[in-house]
Amino acid sequence: QVQLVESGGGLVQPGGSLRLSCAASGSDFTINAMGWYRQAPGKQRELAARITSGDSTNYAASVKGRFTISSDNAKNTVYLQMNSLKPGDTAVYYCNAEIKRGRRNYNIWGQGTQVTVSS
Repeated sequence: QVQLVESGGGLVQPGGSLRLSCAASGSDFTINAMGWYRQAPGKQRELAARITSGDSTNYAASVKGRFTISSDNAKNTVYLQMNSLKPGDTAVYYCNAEIKRGRRNYNIWGQGTQVTVSS
């Protein structure tokens, strides 16, 4: 079984920064891509940023230039550096991993971490 463990959420003032981390653990799997999705109250879950095993990245337009996604493939860990945070970034942030195990592909989710941007 593959699990994702997230850390780094919290309360920050507008203009501040936070760094989220997500580590994948388990056995006999390869990671095709990892990403961060977010869900604000009353809204659908949306992609914030995603990085592939080949280090290709894509970002939501609303976070481009402020958020940076990176990964440490040796540690099966993905990071999201969030700068210039706005109240609109307030949401539960979920880590996602697209993995391959044997012949099958799976989509794995973390438990979510709350990010609140408020003065």
